Amino acid sequence: MLAGCSGPRKSTSGDTVSGSGSPTDPKATAAGAPTSRPSPTASSVTRAEIVARYGHAIPRTWGFDAPGVVHALPGGKRVIALTFDACGGPGGSGYDRALIDFLRERRIPATLFLNSRWIDANPSAFHRLAADPLFEIANHGTRHRPLSVTGRSAYGIPGTRSAAEVYDEIAGNRAKLTGLLGAPPRFFRSGTAYCDDIAARIVTDLEERFVSFSVNGDGGATFTPEQVRTAVASARDGSIVLCHMNHPRGGTARGIAAAVPRLLAGGHTFVRLSDALP
Repeated sequence: MLAGCSGPRKSTSGDTVSGSGSPTDPKATAAGAPTSRPSPTASSVTRAEIVARYGHAIPRTWGFDAPGVVHALPGGKRVIALTFDACGGPGGSGYDRALIDFLRERRIPATLFLNSRWIDANPSAFHRLAADPLFEIANHGTRHRPLSVTGRSAYGIPGTRSAAEVYDEIAGNRAKLTGLLGAPPRFFRSGTAYCDDIAARIVTDLEERFVSFSVNGDGGATFTPEQVRTAVASARDGSIVLCHMNHPRGGTARGIAAAVPRLLAGGHTFVRLSDALP
């Protein structure tokens, strides 16, 4: 349940997807300290080049995993990354101020994956978040689409239908964020977190890293506070936790507020993705 705007249901294209959330192989690797960041330049790869490279490519995979997709932090060392999606669009443009206030009060860093529609609906909140060094802003797409070159759907949300539409989904919000932040985002997560292997390669070609998750923290903002607490408190070393920050009436804020002190008491620390990923 990762749609963030609605629960899972049968897709309009006939595909039915699972709401289980967690990948079976989180791919945690050996320890590594934060490394230097690439220079903040925009990708020079054009839409036409992407279409030429991948316009006739046939995907082999579909789901939460593909070559280059990140599911966990390298090494762990009792480090956890909290990530929060803001999906935008009808029913998905809310702002969970209580969640953000809690993170600020406890000085808990996080990576915020923001969709273009959410940014347009919340300009003041966006600028405050972008100015806060506790948070980093990441790319959650232009229209919040599952990332496919064949139009596959997830949770009833139609996916992008071609390499050109994959480019548009990534690059549209990338350009918006680059203009607003002065540098392009380093990380990308598609709407619903679904992708195929060709689309994942396009993310890499556009010089972003596709970040998935190892803990589904709030079931697409459908979990109760107790369910969120249970899911997030179960995070292991090196986990990337996925929750949502666009449903203030959901259970995410209260669940996070209950889980974070338990994790801190257990010796865990929290990082932004850029603090742990090269």
